[in-house]
Amino acid sequence: MPIPGGRRLGLANRAARSAAVASQYQDAAEAAGYVAAHDGWGPTARYFHSRLHVVQELLKDCPGGDLLDAGCGPGMLVRRLLDTRAEKFHITACDRSPAMIEAVVDRTFDATNVELVVASIEDMPVGDASFDVVVAMGVLEYTDLPRALRELSRVVRPGGLMLVTMLNPASPYRLFEWGVYWPALRLLGRLERRLGVPAANRHGARVSGIRAVGAKTLRRMLHQVGMQPEDVVYYDLTPLVPPLDRLARRWARRWRDHPERTASRGTRRWMGTGYLVAARRPLV
Repeated sequence: MPIPGGRRLGLANRAARSAAVASQYQDAAEAAGYVAAHDGWGPTARYFHSRLHVVQELLKDCPGGDLLDAGCGPGMLVRRLLDTRAEKFHITACDRSPAMIEAVVDRTFDATNVELVVASIEDMPVGDASFDVVVAMGVLEYTDLPRALRELSRVVRPGGLMLVTMLNPASPYRLFEWGVYWPALRLLGRLERRLGVPAANRHGARVSGIRAVGAKTLRRMLHQVGMQPEDVVYYDLTPLVPPLDRLARRWARRWRDHPERTASRGTRRWMGTGYLVAARRPLV
């Protein structure tokens, strides 16, 4: 029997996490900031560039059809598909943030094969088995994961493909970032507050609501919702940790012209700060 106090704490934690997630990207400025993070040469741009490359590579053998971009953000994948394979896919872009959907509108004003939906991927207003391809890129870390996977699997047609990404909690980068770097920034910010440093000049790390699982766990959860995992690719390979990675990115710039070097299925996968699982719904 669960301890009542622990249960109340669990509910409080879930509520706090949900509030932290919902507060992100709720206005146009935050959505624009997310778009801007894809540019430049820093670690964030490298991560986004590597992830998008891996998704595109796994879609190359897909003949087309109805595609759902669940948690589409400002539509970076949607725009890339329109630029490279517009005639192959009819795209539905879904995000819980109206500001993100507005950003997709701006990015796809010339498209006739894109539909937009404001909804959480945990409860989407679309029918069962509606899509040949479902992509959930950079969103599962912010969801009730079992519920989100059930909903995503519900809308995949028999024989259909699902591509889901996840931050890699076992990578040296994430272990250091979450266990040392972010806590240190928050501690420094509290010290600066006591010393009277103006709020705009203090260090800190925003509470994001991120909750990541390893590839083995995610594959097992996909099996549980009726999907058959077929491939795992690790991306944004880096042996560095913050803030050393920021310094290195000032001169290590080959990743933009050679994104294939930032991903691996082999011995270098331990360096991947994120990974992607490709799964398929069985025909029967």
